[in-house]
Amino acid sequence: MTGIHQVSQSRKAAASGWIGSALEYYDFFIYATAASLIFPQIFFPSENPTVAIVASLATYGVGYVARPIGAFVLGHWGDTHGRKTVLIVCMFLMGLSTMAVGLLPTYHQVGILAPILLVVLRLIQGFAVAGEISGASSMILEHAPFGRRGFYASFALQGVQAGQILAAAVFLPLAAYMPTEAFNSWGWRIPFLLSFFVIVAGYIIRREVDETPAFAREEGRGETPRSPIVQAIKLSWPDMLRVICMALMNVIPVVATIFGAAYAVQPAYGIGFAKDVYLWIPVLGNMLAIFVIPFVGNLSDKVGRKPPIVVGALLSGLLAFGYLYAISIKSVPLAIVLSLLMWGVVYQGYNAIFPSFYPELFPTRTRVSAMAISQNIGTTITALLPALFATVAPPGSANIPLTVGAIAFGITVIAALAAVTARETYRVRIDDLGNPKAVPIARADYDRQRTEAASGAAAART
Repeated sequence: MTGIHQVSQSRKAAASGWIGSALEYYDFFIYATAASLIFPQIFFPSENPTVAIVASLATYGVGYVARPIGAFVLGHWGDTHGRKTVLIVCMFLMGLSTMAVGLLPTYHQVGILAPILLVVLRLIQGFAVAGEISGASSMILEHAPFGRRGFYASFALQGVQAGQILAAAVFLPLAAYMPTEAFNSWGWRIPFLLSFFVIVAGYIIRREVDETPAFAREEGRGETPRSPIVQAIKLSWPDMLRVICMALMNVIPVVATIFGAAYAVQPAYGIGFAKDVYLWIPVLGNMLAIFVIPFVGNLSDKVGRKPPIVVGALLSGLLAFGYLYAISIKSVPLAIVLSLLMWGVVYQGYNAIFPSFYPELFPTRTRVSAMAISQNIGTTITALLPALFATVAPPGSANIPLTVGAIAFGITVIAALAAVTARETYRVRIDDLGNPKAVPIARADYDRQRTEAASGAAAART
């Protein structure tokens, strides 16, 4: 492979990961937004508002329940058939299921069938998204030049943040300018139906990227495993357990965008933030995150993966207390400032790094399976938290910020401890990744190769 071609493929892989993640997570997060703002009224009507909120947020969690299943199937596919193929499959499944949500009848039209169909489609969404980040991260990592893996892989998560911005941005004008009756009857469907463009754009983009050199070498040597999941669990279970624990950091976006939305907006809690005002809080945080993520990814190529993750986990957990307190005192300016700190800056110490750190813990032959399974188990656990939060801190209860904040901080401590016990990976060559006994290259050699890669003068094999 020529240097120019490798540089081109590195950039195409990063662009594919960015755009694909943005489009796919747009789908995933428009559901999350709707579950907080509108679904309690149209799919789960109840005389008890707490029951409606808990039921709606539980369907958000259902999508994560399907993720471990999707991780097993799609992870296997990515390790046996290639990274490129599995990403295209994920895109089609997500786009079609999201469009179907926009066509669903409501509870008032067909009764209990409406929430049943909603749950089925959410299961398909969760299945599809399970292979996205692990597949995209592995593809970018395996195309990236040595010494720049953290920077390039961070673009997969920058795309996720962009998808969340797009999801909220679509809802903002609808919530702000549509009459409530029109929004509740048909306006909420528009963002879901726009997923048609996800399918078209995603396919066009992802077909342009070559299969990764690392996977091609494994395939060429006949070393692609028949049962990558079995090999991953057998050989890499300690690191898979660490990833499960680190993935519990998903509690922070759950607090910021799911429970925080319900707490701020749902009438039963009595806070009374306007829907359109509240939607700006995660939007602004994500806009800041877009700028922070590549900076942190590049930093991890200099100082290592572990320090940013540990600092980001602990500080964002502490800031969760302040963010929820700001909502409780009905201070929109303070909630925005603390959202920017917690979600937009500090959390990115973890968020920008895991797309490189997780796949670096595993060998090429089982990378997608090991990362997909362990990450999705961790995020599935945290996705059940919105319903738990609404149960232990229901409308009318005291000390909601303290109760929910304490749970969130305890979880971030677990994630930080898991990162501390993991081995550092940023100076390990890609063919040696996943080997606990691998020796990192000398710092001076690493810095030299990293400088060459950054300047585009070298196309060193990753």
